[in-house]
Amino acid sequence: MMRSPSTWAVAVRRNDGGIAEVVKDISSPMARRRIWRLPVIRGVVALGESLAIGFRALAISANYAAQEDGDDGEVHTEITRGQILFSFAIAIGFALMLFKVGPALLTSWLPIDDTGSFVIVEGLIRVTVFIAYIALISLLPDLRRVFQYHGAEHKAINALEAGAELEPERVQKFSLIHPRCGTAFLLWVMVIGIFVFAFVGRPTWYWLIASRILLLPVIAGLAYELIRFAGKHQDNRVLMTLLAPGLWLQRLTTREPTLDQLEVSIRALQSVLRREGGIEGVERKVEVMA
Repeated sequence: MMRSPSTWAVAVRRNDGGIAEVVKDISSPMARRRIWRLPVIRGVVALGESLAIGFRALAISANYAAQEDGDDGEVHTEITRGQILFSFAIAIGFALMLFKVGPALLTSWLPIDDTGSFVIVEGLIRVTVFIAYIALISLLPDLRRVFQYHGAEHKAINALEAGAELEPERVQKFSLIHPRCGTAFLLWVMVIGIFVFAFVGRPTWYWLIASRILLLPVIAGLAYELIRFAGKHQDNRVLMTLLAPGLWLQRLTTREPTLDQLEVSIRALQSVLRREGGIEGVERKVEVMA
């Protein structure tokens, strides 16, 4: 899946070997009112848009994967909209419990009285759980294929930004790592959360849970600004050194793609560029749900 400020596209390898493309326009509130473009606020809006687009892209992919040719010659899809929405709700609830609520409650059971120590230990537990989770799911064959497509997206974006020809053989030579990756964003959400939660202190357990959920948009907005700034200053060695842990983490969420997978990522990128009228004026970035 590829996205520009006003367009997103998803390309899917069909069961018959062909590539299906779906291109949609984005109607963003940031384009209508200046308040939604203010720092931090725009990060919250962008996160909401990314989640909505990511869910739609996953639904499109799932429906193509579930398509079967019936006896009547028609193409049938087994996955309903209700099933997809239910799956997304379960996934969001699971993520909040595992990465936000769980570490906070676990830390509250430890004999820690100092607020600074509490939020640091909580942050370390959260990052450890996150890395362990990614390492564990990367062992699953289906998820490894997802990580290959993740790498294919990064390579295509890196090739575009380098001005290279968008051909699988040429794109294959580029890096799997990209500073605007969603993986780095998630890591910095956890790190920035340590500083934000320090202002909350150590409240009772129900306020502890509420604060971890309710302050998530603020933390996401701050992390967005950091990633956005890094994307515009990739030549700054000091900044890239500070952001290195997020870049290293991408080694867990990307794998070397095949040429067939690169062809799919290139097709999605070209669909966005065609809709935008070319490279000029496009704020190029990767929005990956992996």
